[in-house]
Amino acid sequence: MKRPLRAIAAAGLLAAGSLVAVALGGTASADTQICEQFGSTVIQNRYVVQNNRWGTTAQQCINVTSTGFEITTQNGSNPTNGAPTAYPSVFFGCHYTNCSPGTNLPIQVSQISSATSNISYKYVSGAIYNASYDIWLDPTPKKDGVNQMEIMIWLNRQGSIQPIGSPVGTTTLAGRTWEVWRGSNGSNNVISYVAPSPIASMNFSVLDFINDVKNRGAITSSWYLTSIQAGFEPWQGGAGLGVTSFSASVNGGGSTTPPTTPPPTTTPPTGSGCAVKYTPNAWNNGFTADVTITNRGSSTINGWNLTYNLPAGQQVTNAWNATVTQSGSAVSARNVGFNGSIAPGGTANFGYQGTLSGAYSSPTSFSLNGVACSRE
Repeated sequence: MKRPLRAIAAAGLLAAGSLVAVALGGTASADTQICEQFGSTVIQNRYVVQNNRWGTTAQQCINVTSTGFEITTQNGSNPTNGAPTAYPSVFFGCHYTNCSPGTNLPIQVSQISSATSNISYKYVSGAIYNASYDIWLDPTPKKDGVNQMEIMIWLNRQGSIQPIGSPVGTTTLAGRTWEVWRGSNGSNNVISYVAPSPIASMNFSVLDFINDVKNRGAITSSWYLTSIQAGFEPWQGGAGLGVTSFSASVNGGGSTTPPTTPPPTTTPPTGSGCAVKYTPNAWNNGFTADVTITNRGSSTINGWNLTYNLPAGQQVTNAWNATVTQSGSAVSARNVGFNGSIAPGGTANFGYQGTLSGAYSSPTSFSLNGVACSRE
């Protein structure tokens, strides 16, 4: 979706000087050059191509073809430890009230029977950028502004840039292994899937990535898919980068009502109880924590709720593999659907990200379903 709340003063960011051409919501029957900051046009009477230069005042131009686009001018340059200059892209769905012709998005995740896409990229050397496929979701059928969940598929990463948040593991989707990152940019939560080497083209199931995010507890089936987008985030350079082809199809016919999850029932640990390993990673104003619960008892734990207190100055902002709530210093972390049972000797893992004020310290005691746990 890019053009987030941090770029809300969009009208004040136009670069000085003349624009080569402007296309705003029209149809590209022949190659069309767009230099206007948020200029867009329609291709194939189905998709929208947008310039979307939200992170710099320097000029960016794209040449739109019948099947995609190419960056022709990219004068912006941002430091690699900050935000990119833009997200020129092609999309299906709705982006800041700009909806592609005839789209059936937003659509509730529970009602999606299939969602597929085919993408081909053109890469260049000497630039710092990522080739990013974005999937946007929200608890409501939102057609304007920032959505709450952004899935980013990094098909190519060039230069010393990295996704938002921190790595939380790897997974296999679309026949490939991806490094998974999780975090928040302050406006929305982000889960990123980073390819270990550049991928020039991919034909895949968008729904597979959505289901993986759902299984991580970040969304539910009642959320809405609002748009799917393919493009580039350039930090430095980028002229010549292009999306040479793009297609997307989202079909309904899934469940007519979202599945419901019954309230969890919990059983206390038995025998030797439980143990908790708490692994933090802190920086000047934030932290992440990876938490592993081990069942040291003699019977299976069915449903779990880990409770503890965070030290002063720590506030949880987003979590994965658990539903984490905080009231004052008190934290409650409940299992999600797929990890509620812990066999004797087995483990369950979850994590979260938070803000930090002052010096960092870790929690000192934990209780699982009302039973005190030892520390590992």
